[in-house]
Amino acid sequence: MSDAQWTFAPSDDAVLEIRTGVTGKAAKMGHRLTIAVTRWRAVVDWAGEEPASLELTADVDSIDVVDGQGGLTPLLGPEKVVARLNAVKTFDAKKFPHITFRADDITATDDGFRLDGTLEIHGESRDHRVHLRVKDEERAWRLSAESQVRQSDFGIKPYSQMLGAMKVVDEVSIAFSATRAKPS
Repeated sequence: MSDAQWTFAPSDDAVLEIRTGVTGKAAKMGHRLTIAVTRWRAVVDWAGEEPASLELTADVDSIDVVDGQGGLTPLLGPEKVVARLNAVKTFDAKKFPHITFRADDITATDDGFRLDGTLEIHGESRDHRVHLRVKDEERAWRLSAESQVRQSDFGIKPYSQMLGAMKVVDEVSIAFSATRAKPS
């Protein structure tokens, strides 16, 4: 492979999600959410046969609550809208509209790559590491990663209700999956 650039964006073959948990005395009342990021873009620059850098940018106001597990009642349309609005407010999306991850240190591993870089959320930047798994399929590569992020590390106070008796767990999971067709 010569120097190239790969671009990923939301599609049936590329997904970026946030997964939350619930804690507190009234945690049984809350839902563990799956939140899709519907506007994002990741660009991977290649140097020869190896990825050299990656930059991912996600629009905070594009989040969409797609599922809620647990809780006393099912998470239906109106409750999903309220959960989405609470999440956008928690992230202060008007002031901090983007989340970015930039990795310039990419190291091959047995099952993919280790991406070392900088994650910026809510105007705060922190070093961050992501393990990207790559599965070689006959006609494509299947990419996947899951990374934990502590909201408070980025100046975000996790959403809570009932005077803190039910709140979103500080550490959320960010999941990425994509498929990249091999060149013919």
